[in-house]
Amino acid sequence: MRFVDAHLFDLDTLNVLAALLVIGGLIVYFIYHARRGRALFIRQIPGLASVQEAIGRATELGKPILYISGIGPEGDVATIAAMNILGYIAGYVADYETELLVPCINPVVMTIEQELVRDSYTRAGRPENFKQDNIYFVTDQQFAYAAAVSGLMMREKPAANFFMGSFAAESLVLAETGAATGAIQIAGTSSPSQIPFFIVACDYTLIGEELFAAGAYLSREPLLLGSLKGQDIAKLLIMAALAIGVVLATIDAATGAQYGAWFLKLFTIAR
Repeated sequence: MRFVDAHLFDLDTLNVLAALLVIGGLIVYFIYHARRGRALFIRQIPGLASVQEAIGRATELGKPILYISGIGPEGDVATIAAMNILGYIAGYVADYETELLVPCINPVVMTIEQELVRDSYTRAGRPENFKQDNIYFVTDQQFAYAAAVSGLMMREKPAANFFMGSFAAESLVLAETGAATGAIQIAGTSSPSQIPFFIVACDYTLIGEELFAAGAYLSREPLLLGSLKGQDIAKLLIMAALAIGVVLATIDAATGAQYGAWFLKLFTIAR
């Protein structure tokens, strides 16, 4: 078969290939070292550092823990991150033998979370303590769900509330109700418009990407930890490139040189 005008490689996009190789290489490098047991520094996230404290307080008071994984569907990135965090928290709850309540707005998410929590209890050696009925579907209506969960908070008075995932206007209703009961509240969302409400009403708030980093931070799984570290270094390189670009552009404006233009070409695709 003959290929006419086939371009096997576009030389104008070499910079894109170089960037992919650098970022991919960093991630592979840190995953390799994480798997070999090298300690990788990840800055402390106060909200996640307080997870065990919140669970311990609930155990001491003999009160349940409430976990809300947002209102997003099962394919939402924030919901997936929330479910990963739930699996980790369930392992601690199993060890402490504390009751865990997980009301769900999505039946598919409910099914996944039931399996995640069951697996966490099994790995903790406490499969007999798992209560499937504590992870249940409420309703798929946003404010009906918020009202039902708020009523649950007022009745059960959980000692710790976790709000993780994708949230909308119901976030303030849930957070304020939880604050009124005196519970420790840890929230995390990727929804920029809801972050201020959680900051005001909760004790700790994971902001933006901290939610997605939580799985690696809590589990210390080498694959996740190495990926997170590699991405962080890649972001530092991008920030450094921006700073260098600003300096060179300033020099160009003052002297009429073309250093900034030359540097810019390294990050653009010529057409």
